[in-house]
Amino acid sequence: MLALTAIGSGCVQGGGAERGGGAGSPGPESGAAAPPAGPADAADAADARREQASRLRAERTARIAAAWRWGLKKVPLTAPAPPAQKPRITTRDGFEVDDHEELGLPPVFTRIPTRQKVVFLTIDDGAEKDPAFLRMMSELKVPYTAFLSDYVIDDDYAYFREMQKRGVTLNNHTLNHPYLPGLSYRKQRHEICGMQEVLREKYGKRPALFRPPFGNYNRDTLIAAKSCGVTYAPLWAEEVFVDRWEYREWDRDLHPGDIVLSHFRGKGHWKGTMPDMIRRFLNKVTEKGYAVARLEDYL
Repeated sequence: MLALTAIGSGCVQGGGAERGGGAGSPGPESGAAAPPAGPADAADAADARREQASRLRAERTARIAAAWRWGLKKVPLTAPAPPAQKPRITTRDGFEVDDHEELGLPPVFTRIPTRQKVVFLTIDDGAEKDPAFLRMMSELKVPYTAFLSDYVIDDDYAYFREMQKRGVTLNNHTLNHPYLPGLSYRKQRHEICGMQEVLREKYGKRPALFRPPFGNYNRDTLIAAKSCGVTYAPLWAEEVFVDRWEYREWDRDLHPGDIVLSHFRGKGHWKGTMPDMIRRFLNKVTEKGYAVARLEDYL
């Protein structure tokens, strides 16, 4: 079943590039015919096609094997290529603060405006540091975005350095995970800018994404975040746990572009592990016909 599913999805999700340049595509000189391809050129092109086909078969086989190894019901769908023109991100209605647009504050949003049938997985805090989770996500080639708090990652910065090496962006979730609207502007700025500096020092970059703890913020939060170099404040449309899903929308369903939240948690907090949570997440989104895309590719 996994093999048939993967082959079928591979057929419908092939590359989106069109063949050739089209009738309106000029050659090296406008109106000039391209020089005829010689036997060596044709042989090289055929070799390249065979090599690409072989690589795609190998990738598909590895994906099938990984899905079986990690106990998934179906092979995860492959995300389409990111849009060449990034969508315009605006604050969700009702999530604005006073003078939000006038001050150019980071937009607060729960969904990426796209017609592509993709969702985005984001994982918060960093309390659980499960090596099996890193292996699972790498073998399945599932992208995700991390939002980290220093008070739970400071005992093992190396774990998240390895995560970063595997292509994951490490973003800001404050130093100590406080309820930010209850703090003064100065203390909020310390929490946000302080985490920016931790991320710069430990991982080489101050991120552009910030998620306020519990999803709570006020005007001071966003002003402070902007002053620290933050340009986006993504929240979430759904949250997945090891044993259930929770929804922000009334229809309790997935939608194109939804941002999904989870947490770095293990058996000390959940009745299961990080891989158990990922199985629940992937089984649902795949069954619904969604692929998991990389959030940063749409920003």
